[in-house]
Amino acid sequence: MSPKVLLVEDDANLVRALTVNLTHEGYEVEWAKDGDVGLDRALSGEHDLVLLDIMLPGRDGFSVLESLRRTGATVPVICLTARSQESDVVAGLTLGADDYVVKPFSVAELLARMKAALRRAPEGNDSLETVEFPSVRIDLGARMAVHDGGEERELTPIEVDIFRYLIERRGKSVPREEILRDLWGLDRYTTTRTLDNHVARLRKKIEPDPENPTVLLTVHGVGYRIP
Repeated sequence: MSPKVLLVEDDANLVRALTVNLTHEGYEVEWAKDGDVGLDRALSGEHDLVLLDIMLPGRDGFSVLESLRRTGATVPVICLTARSQESDVVAGLTLGADDYVVKPFSVAELLARMKAALRRAPEGNDSLETVEFPSVRIDLGARMAVHDGGEERELTPIEVDIFRYLIERRGKSVPREEILRDLWGLDRYTTTRTLDNHVARLRKKIEPDPENPTVLLTVHGVGYRIP
């Protein structure tokens, strides 16, 4: 079955070009021309991936993404943006985007990021593997961090993938480049900043004090480690 992609974009010329290229690559493409329609279609649960423009008329992409993630939807989202400032990139990742592409971009770059996002997306039921620390229990199957006192925080699929990757290498200092290569497979297109932003968001969910982490540690000049 062809992966079904929702393209939320108001530039009709870009939509036509992407639709031709993505269809040629075996994707089924649905177009939503504004944020309200895009959010409604994204919430249908019918899509394998969402390509979301940030600068939309009316409800912008950030609002769409925030509303989508608030419902618990875990469909992979790649932001398409003309904004290359770090604050905008961080905002998108913080709201739950899996990745971002800065306009103008090549079709090859977009396809590489799409394939990586789809590869990371969960298939079927995950095993109910749990990892316990003194202050938090992390249920990888349910994608949930449960803190002492019962507070629950939902994790996104990419956050689970990062945590699972590191816990499988528990006690080892894992270079950022190795994580990027194995999870994204994009040495050319993905930067360490993407990973660092996801880790920062993950820490806010699993650490009692994100500014002083005890679960997911930074190894300066190298990468990350779970003790």
